[in-house]
Amino acid sequence: MHKHLRSATLALFSVATLGFGLSSCGDNKTAETTTTTESMATTVDSTTMLSDSARMGKAEGVLVDGVAMTPDKTIVQNAVMATSVSTLVKAVQAAGLDGTLSGPGPFTVFAPTNAAFDKLPNGALAGLLKPESKDKLASVLTYHVIQGRLVAQDLKDGQELTTVNGAKLKVSVKDGVVMIGNGKDAPATVQIADVISSNGVTHVIDGVILPLAQ
Repeated sequence: MHKHLRSATLALFSVATLGFGLSSCGDNKTAETTTTTESMATTVDSTTMLSDSARMGKAEGVLVDGVAMTPDKTIVQNAVMATSVSTLVKAVQAAGLDGTLSGPGPFTVFAPTNAAFDKLPNGALAGLLKPESKDKLASVLTYHVIQGRLVAQDLKDGQELTTVNGAKLKVSVKDGVVMIGNGKDAPATVQIADVISSNGVTHVIDGVILPLAQ
């Protein structure tokens, strides 16, 4: 009898321990989700918060240039595999921001394509990539970065987003097309949305957005 009782007690203890471990893990995920949700409370309505699992992306990822950008990799790890944003990767490295964008974040990055950089005035990109222009380059690049994870459905017409640069980006949505701009120049259009990474989300855009002079 005592032997059966002891076995039952050990079994209950094991289940309780397992349950505690699962609960702790779940609590951590809940806390992270709550933090993310609270930080977006001013811009996200109830229809937007349909699924936090969708916000974290599908395991198979999103195709960019025929390559899967998967949520198990960081923003930078995904970006280096996409040929159409190689100029951005080079600029991020030149500005010393690759370490930051590999950090925990989460970040939302509006990523200009190579063609977007090609639309800059002649010599502008070469000038920005010079070592003496590192601070200016960092300022331009961080104008494309938002603290927090904002998927496309979070972006609303007329919304303003405060960038890591400190200046604001203006959002406009027309017929389901999301555009991002500085409020003065022609805005950039989101070409590929919701490229989910482990530390944020990237939206590929067709223009480089320059912060307005303060």
